[in-house]
Amino acid sequence: MKIVTILGARPQFIKAGSVSREIARQVKNGVDIKEVIVHTGQHYDVNMSDIFFEEMQIPKPNYFLGIGGKTHGAMTGQMIEKIEEVLVKERPEWVMVYGDTNSTLAGTIAATKLHIKVAHIEAGLRSFNMRMPEEVNRILTDRVSSLLFCPTRLAVDNLTNEGFDTWKTNAEVILSGDVMQDGAIFYKDFAQKPIDINISDDFVLCTIHRAENTDNTTRLNNIVSALNEIAEEKQVILPLHPRTKSILEQGGYDVSNLTIIDPVGYLNMMWLIDHCSLVMTDSGGLQKEAFFFARPCITMRDETEWVELVDNGFNVIVGANKEKIIGAYSESNITSNYDMDLYGLGKASRIILEKIVSCG
Repeated sequence: MKIVTILGARPQFIKAGSVSREIARQVKNGVDIKEVIVHTGQHYDVNMSDIFFEEMQIPKPNYFLGIGGKTHGAMTGQMIEKIEEVLVKERPEWVMVYGDTNSTLAGTIAATKLHIKVAHIEAGLRSFNMRMPEEVNRILTDRVSSLLFCPTRLAVDNLTNEGFDTWKTNAEVILSGDVMQDGAIFYKDFAQKPIDINISDDFVLCTIHRAENTDNTTRLNNIVSALNEIAEEKQVILPLHPRTKSILEQGGYDVSNLTIIDPVGYLNMMWLIDHCSLVMTDSGGLQKEAFFFARPCITMRDETEWVELVDNGFNVIVGANKEKIIGAYSESNITSNYDMDLYGLGKASRIILEKIVSCG
């Protein structure tokens, strides 16, 4: 069996690494599977060097398409064309896609047009905000995939509510668990403390990158003001993308109380999550990783795809409201039962591969 995996951003490679390791394990046990990895180049990342793949124990891509830095339409269209060429050459039984990027959608469309079965990992997630490009991508991908691997029970429910159990008879919905938890368990032993940073024994880890926050002066000012107030009591470490850093500098925002550092690699981030007392973020993935490492999370967005974290008290949604941010911080020391099985306890990759192999 041959599987072509379509990826476009560093987080997708990290997620896919868990499944790739499971493929290698099954090959060792005599299962005949070959994985061909395609990197669309959607998000060019200078950190994705040979060292990245070696340190993260992830197979290097077999194809690099170099398509990035374009409008959504141009990017997706060019990806479909180039991915189609790869699929015609490789002739796989399955195409595997992850999440909700333009690469995800392009790989799905190219495969479907060639009548190649699609396995969508992280299926069924919904923010119910159609202004998000990711929401459009994930909905369209789910509609034409053959296997829908849902990370949570809520994701299964979303697909049920959309009629997948009645009208979509050619698709199967599987509660697989989340491959991100597989990765977090694997990489925890390889986590590395960032160098050249003064880190206190008790600190808050914060990230801000979403355009809804960084491009809105009022929202960004509220967030920064709240972080500055929190930093008077506890160190706030804020890894910043150059674009966000430039916005703060050009806007004259007061960040004097904050420990601003350059973006860190995944293994450094794992260390920071594992050693902080609280995560504050507008990232989707970091909300889950906080749970994996038993850390409370404050999410500076107006909604989240990971509703189960909110419903069970592990995560608080505060938007960009300063009073809500400060209030959530004041209550963040409330302990919760992090032993709850929300994401499969690290067994997702095995469930995914066993299902694909059984389908042939």
